[in-house]
Amino acid sequence: MHRDELVKWLNNYLRISDYRDVSNNGLQVEGKDEVTRVAVAVDASLRTIEEAVDAGADILITHHGLFWGKPVMVTGPMKKRIQKALEGELSIYAMHIPLDAHPEVGNNVMLARALNLRDLQPFGDWAGKSIGFWGELPFELELQDFSDRIQKTTGEICLVHGGGSGIVKKVGVISGSASDSIHLAAEMGLDTFVTGEPKHQNFHDAFEYGVNVIYAGHYETETFGVRALAAKLEDTFGLPWQFIHLPTGL
Repeated sequence: MHRDELVKWLNNYLRISDYRDVSNNGLQVEGKDEVTRVAVAVDASLRTIEEAVDAGADILITHHGLFWGKPVMVTGPMKKRIQKALEGELSIYAMHIPLDAHPEVGNNVMLARALNLRDLQPFGDWAGKSIGFWGELPFELELQDFSDRIQKTTGEICLVHGGGSGIVKKVGVISGSASDSIHLAAEMGLDTFVTGEPKHQNFHDAFEYGVNVIYAGHYETETFGVRALAAKLEDTFGLPWQFIHLPTGL
């Protein structure tokens, strides 16, 4: 498949122009003209790029790309990343908020499904657009039991702020770093909110708004989208793929 054809399809499917984003979403590094194998990952680190090249990938699709709005000097680690990609003729494609929000393969909808939430509805806000999802469990769970389910699903030891009831039924999900959305969960009457990492300034919100908040890891909550997107590419275009798993512990 030609690289430009794949990029056009990704841009349209992910609707990257619909979202205001600090990430420069889309093709960030141009590699080979033809794409026969895909690598996907959460972060576009040097090690990720090296492993993608070693795996024989022609394009690396990441959630966190190389460029974030403002100009950056191609020196130090950035030089090494780009140099390795160019030497390996590896294209790098990034999609940040568009992947979080996508209703079919996004981080949030895929995590919500993995947690067995039903009747999913949009939730949360990013520049006027909903990017998360909320739903209901088929039956009530104790907070600790639900936290254990998340840990088994993501592989991450969860941090639990039990600000609400010890019973979980209505749950909102926004991956990554979304602790500033705790008040939205409270406003919607959710008893539990799942996100990735905590922020100090939002520590008290769970307890003051009366909502359980489960922090399941920024990295681990954002592995779902890239894998689902890769599976979509295989189903649609027959492209084999590999997930490069480099957890940060954060």
